[in-house]
Amino acid sequence: MFRTVSASRDCSSRRLWWPTTASPFAIRFPPPHDQPAEAGDRPGPSDPRKALMPTKVIFCVHGVSSPMLMNLFMHYALDTWMQRHFPQCPFARYADDAVVHCRSEAQAQEVMHAIASRLAECGLEMHPEKSGIVYCRDRSRTQAYPNVTFTFLGFLFRPRRVMTRSGQLSTSFLPGVSRDALKRMRQTVRGWRLPRQTFRSLVEPADQCNPTIRSWWNYYGAFYRTAMQGLGRYLDRKLARWARCKYKIGLTQISSERSDF
Repeated sequence: MFRTVSASRDCSSRRLWWPTTASPFAIRFPPPHDQPAEAGDRPGPSDPRKALMPTKVIFCVHGVSSPMLMNLFMHYALDTWMQRHFPQCPFARYADDAVVHCRSEAQAQEVMHAIASRLAECGLEMHPEKSGIVYCRDRSRTQAYPNVTFTFLGFLFRPRRVMTRSGQLSTSFLPGVSRDALKRMRQTVRGWRLPRQTFRSLVEPADQCNPTIRSWWNYYGAFYRTAMQGLGRYLDRKLARWARCKYKIGLTQISSERSDF
């Protein structure tokens, strides 16, 4: 998937575009017109037709070596190709997700079509629905475009309200934890079943949960920590419920218990 966005610090006064891919490529080998045989017409082990049957791979997931092989393939299929043909367009790729920075909409369209052709040559194809061009709107880029947000590596890039050094509110195009990432973190917290662990002291659930919470904060809290406040409030509610169930007390009596978690 390819979209367009802008986030270069040294080009904040100019309109930037970048095609990005934030969804997996569909892998098809060989061409899709080769259909498998019907259930009653499959060749046996010694059938000579077996050598003529096409091999078709749609997805290869959960393989031990799949990430390494995919990275090796994409390094030559996309990374080195981008460096040769579009050295003026910085890009970032992680596994099968990528973001390409462009300086104009016309350049973004050109790059997106070129990448689609390149992937087709390598037997890949961009996701038709999740690929697109995103406009990075901020205080310097104020034109109206339909797509102004995209997700990459668990971060949602979009225009956000920020406080400038002079103390004034402004708009900047920044990453923050995405809704899907917050949902996954809440599901993890729910799986801990904190309110049911009343037989344990406060130190025990703290030792269990703090390493995971710390890792979330170090990763997703690196940018726009305000977006993590919802997770903090959710943790507070779970901890407050644990304290009420354990000590049979009201909401006003548990503040001292929460401070050590």
